[in-house]
Amino acid sequence: MSPSEDERNFRSRIIEDHRPWGKFRAFPHEQAGSIKIITVNPGGSLSLQSHSRRAEFWVALDEGLEVTVGDRVWRPAADEEIYIPREARHRVRGVGPRPARIMEIWLGDSDENDIVRYEDVYGRK
Repeated sequence: MSPSEDERNFRSRIIEDHRPWGKFRAFPHEQAGSIKIITVNPGGSLSLQSHSRRAEFWVALDEGLEVTVGDRVWRPAADEEIYIPREARHRVRGVGPRPARIMEIWLGDSDENDIVRYEDVYGRK
């Protein structure tokens, strides 16, 4: 699937700068409603969910995660960057032997109430 215009626009503003000690990637934050580091325990699972007022951009910080976006399910490598369009069903699960982290950037005007849950192993609606 080819990237949307929103995804291409966001990714085009990521800056990568190489230094003698390595590099850094700076993500555009002007649109960010929130920036989080989420830790998922082994066997833990966020809801299968979507959002009407925001897209999300994730960076897998560790191995041991399983990501779902739409019909695609995979185990991202550490440092893999993932764009989640508005309205796309998505989730992350901990499938490794220890807690694993993902950085989440909200793109759009949103809050924690902008969640539609389709499946939730903890019984949340």
